[in-house]
Amino acid sequence: MNNNLENIKNIYFIGIGGIGMSALARYFKFLGKNVAGYDKTPTQITLDLSELGIDIHFEDDINAIPDQFLNKEESVVVYTPAIPKGHKEFEYFQNNGFTIKKRAEVLGIITKNVYTLAVAGTHGKTTTTAILAHLLKESGAKVTAFLGGISENYNSNLILEGNEVVVVEADEFDRSFLQLYPDIVAITSMDADHLDIYEKANALEDSFVEFSSRAKDHLLVRNGLPLSGITFGIEDSSDYCAKNIRIDNGTYVFDLKTPGKLIKDLRVNLPGRHNLLNVVTAFAIALLYGSPTGSLAKALFSFKGVQRRFSYQIKTDDLVYIDDYAHHPTEINALHQAVREMHPGKNVLAIFQPHLFSRTRDFASDFAKSLSQFDQLLLLDIYPARELPIEGITSSWLLEMIDNTNKKITFKDKLIKEITDSGAQVVLTIGAGDIGEEVGRIKEALLV
Repeated sequence: MNNNLENIKNIYFIGIGGIGMSALARYFKFLGKNVAGYDKTPTQITLDLSELGIDIHFEDDINAIPDQFLNKEESVVVYTPAIPKGHKEFEYFQNNGFTIKKRAEVLGIITKNVYTLAVAGTHGKTTTTAILAHLLKESGAKVTAFLGGISENYNSNLILEGNEVVVVEADEFDRSFLQLYPDIVAITSMDADHLDIYEKANALEDSFVEFSSRAKDHLLVRNGLPLSGITFGIEDSSDYCAKNIRIDNGTYVFDLKTPGKLIKDLRVNLPGRHNLLNVVTAFAIALLYGSPTGSLAKALFSFKGVQRRFSYQIKTDDLVYIDDYAHHPTEINALHQAVREMHPGKNVLAIFQPHLFSRTRDFASDFAKSLSQFDQLLLLDIYPARELPIEGITSSWLLEMIDNTNKKITFKDKLIKEITDSGAQVVLTIGAGDIGEEVGRIKEALLV
């Protein structure tokens, strides 16, 4: 790696428990660097990092930083843009002349001199990246992959097979992806989101256009997006397209039309049309990279999914429990479509934790429409993440707009009783906040 990171001994992470940050922490630990960090709360991710020998603390306290990381000649500080203003540790590093880099800058350094495949989009990028990394690894490529979720196949958000090719999730939040140096780029979607950063939708679109121009070899775009490139889609006229789609014993089977051939009877164990699109995207990138078709088909069938992306926790004839990260109306609609397709005629209870006050405000009417589709709805308080409350923007305010007679506000300590009282045949926990931390508890109670 250039930019002096090779000579750095110590890497300190502010926000080390974040999904993207923790992948970098694992990577540098693997390279033999000293790694430590701060995060707000303990989670399974921070526990897993601690087991690798990474020192993590949960108080914003300069005295808690291990001594060697205070040597500014030998240390780099990596931070997430999600940390709050006035963070004491961050201000200390800033005021004392440390080298401080955003997560995206570090990914930029890593990708600069290695062949890089980058997946961008407001939805679909995590699953697509995880599928792509799995396809490449299983077909023999020496791949390093930084994933925005925990792959079920590897129980990790980092795959380290070698440095022939890097797979990276290109994050549009805070325009981070403009730091990357991709050779092949795929753009899955450009729906309005992160309006707290971009303020208006066309500014978000402009940043995707700028990112797409960074692709050195190939640009793939979902059919219908306002960009010109190699297209991918489902049952349409795209260059790479899923055709003849059917469901066989809970598994999608389809044919993939490519510019040069038809690949028949591909099988994938992921529910939902949105996931089929993710599969087509990943397969197209792998083919353009030059992976052998036969081993790709086999690898695709063995892909198990990403944690918190339509993750089956319980799947019996009487009860299904699925956990999903959906936090945007488009994603909730995709989840609803998948649930109805896979479990037709079942009574579905959705438990949703809105993520960010600004997103709840900006997409309130769309959230109301998407959440109205379920048979029953429980709404948790808004998860603030990096934000302070916005006056008048609450879950009760959102609940008023939802056209569903079986709807109510609930709290985490009431969840299990509410679920068992509901009589629902399919239970969904939905959201990008800390609702994921409740999954184990809910699953255990439902299995009793």
